Amino acid sequence: MKQNGFLDHIKRKFGDGNYDGDQFGGANGHDGSGFPTTNPSNFMFATGIECSYPTIQNGTVRRDQLRECGHYDQWKDDLGLVKEMGLNVLRYGLPYYSIHQGPGKFDWSFADLAMAEIKRLGIIPILDLMHFGVPDWIGNFQNPELPIHFASYAAAVAKRYPWVRYYTPVNEIYVTARISGRDGVWNEQLKTDRGFVTALKHCVAASIMANQQLARYRNDCVIVQSESAEYTHELCATPSAQTILDNELRFLSLDLLYANAPSATVAMFMMDNGLTRDEYNWFMAGKPPGYQIMGNDYYGRNERIKLADGSIKTSMDVLGWYEITREYYERYHMPVMHTETNVFEADQAPVWLYKQWAGIMRMRRSGVPVLGFTWYSLIDQIDWDSQLGQVNNHVNACGLYDLNRKPRPVAEAYKNILNEFGQITVVPYGEMLEMTDQPARLKVQI
Repeated sequence: MKQNGFLDHIKRKFGDGNYDGDQFGGANGHDGSGFPTTNPSNFMFATGIECSYPTIQNGTVRRDQLRECGHYDQWKDDLGLVKEMGLNVLRYGLPYYSIHQGPGKFDWSFADLAMAEIKRLGIIPILDLMHFGVPDWIGNFQNPELPIHFASYAAAVAKRYPWVRYYTPVNEIYVTARISGRDGVWNEQLKTDRGFVTALKHCVAASIMANQQLARYRNDCVIVQSESAEYTHELCATPSAQTILDNELRFLSLDLLYANAPSATVAMFMMDNGLTRDEYNWFMAGKPPGYQIMGNDYYGRNERIKLADGSIKTSMDVLGWYEITREYYERYHMPVMHTETNVFEADQAPVWLYKQWAGIMRMRRSGVPVLGFTWYSLIDQIDWDSQLGQVNNHVNACGLYDLNRKPRPVAEAYKNILNEFGQITVVPYGEMLEMTDQPARLKVQI
């Protein structure tokens, strides 16, 4: 006679599955699907509204993407589209260059309208304070007074919108400094290593001083740095010293920001190009205050292949977001957010989105705390194929919606991701680790 096993007894007593209590995280518990909620332990799904405003043509032309893409006229509709997507988090940049009109002088007319609507809709803004440009009266990124002026602006924003907790003080510092100070495309349009180092140290100092002011008025501030995750693959039997240096310089903004000592080669490069010992020691004093998140922006065009003849090709994710961001994480050990991505070809965008999400899931499985993801941007952009350097009025079809505010295929793809994963937590059982409203006092040592 066959002897009943334990499972037979369980089935006879409790039935075949659907056990009491399983709905609370057991076999039949919630799997994280469903559109995002505002639970603070949940993963942050976001989009952004493109807001770049550098100058070109020796400062005579201001490229304001909020204007060129119609946001000043359709801001209310655009913010409504964020909610239509089922999103609760928005990377949003106020036009610093037009708000800050002089020392102690601010024009909040547009900002107040947009921020009031963001608050009314219950959208969580990650407020972007400087995005590739400065007010005309400051000049450009070579101005050593930039950090003090920008700090006063950050303080004014924090006082005016005290309900905002999340900030990106200076967007893509490395990109700002490189394109303005070494590539000769934006703002000061310099093509020198000294111009690059000067712009970079001023931007990092501006970010730190702004961060100090934000923490002064909001001591539980969350700072989401947004920096380009880059790499150059050189297909040459003997790699050039310049490519080796460039692959080290991509870390420089975060090294200075997070007080991580760069290599001797990079330190000498900086000091050869104007960084003083006192300035270096100031940067190495410690991380800025508040809760810090390392945002990595990744586009396929961030990875480049350099051929033996010196020509550059776009490689489209040889390493991908996962491998490159893993390098950044192992260097800084900071919580991570995928803060920007897109492609210019609308028909390829859904697959690109799925590839980015696959990388995020792989990163989470490897134990790295990934807090959020951003498709950038909500609306199509203009002239980013020339890095805004030429006024061609060419539409880059990279938005969730086109310039007529009609959804592109990637919008439906993103909704599919949201519906499947929208309620996952940052880490398993993340409900126990919710963002606290206590001041960020703890010095985290790794």
